[in-house]
Amino acid sequence: MQIEKLSDSYHVRTLTSDDIMVILELAKQNTLFYQHCPPMVSYQSIAEDLKALPPNTTYDDKYYLGFFLDDTLIAIMDLIFNYPDQQTAFIGLFMVAKNMQNKGIGSKIIQEASAFIKQAGYAHIRLGYVKTNHQSKAFWQKNAFLPTGCESIQPQYTIVIMQKELNK
Repeated sequence: MQIEKLSDSYHVRTLTSDDIMVILELAKQNTLFYQHCPPMVSYQSIAEDLKALPPNTTYDDKYYLGFFLDDTLIAIMDLIFNYPDQQTAFIGLFMVAKNMQNKGIGSKIIQEASAFIKQAGYAHIRLGYVKTNHQSKAFWQKNAFLPTGCESIQPQYTIVIMQKELNK
């Protein structure tokens, strides 16, 4: 898959273990996210996220992506194709650098990614947000994601499952 075409506005590439420190710097600025979704990010948690796979997926389905403005990492996205089914792409994590928030950059990335995913033949994009994170809920609703009615209860928080239909 030509993942670099996920955005027309930003340079996109797969992030690797060589990028952990720059990912960590971006993530550590987003303290609100970790207030709702503990524990706080660490070098080890990023290393684990780079390799984490949902059930019945392979590394061929997973793209841990960086969005760059010039040489600066401004957003990260953990994107898994064919999950939970063959018609769905799943965003496991999406985070914009703190100094780039509230400028329309996150929405632009999601709009461009949605167009790319639709063109690749997928019918839906699914994700989850922590129920107590109202900022996250508002962002995803603004970008046409709707609650599915499913929730996943975790030990420290509840995840609300949302989905965006791409055929509409």
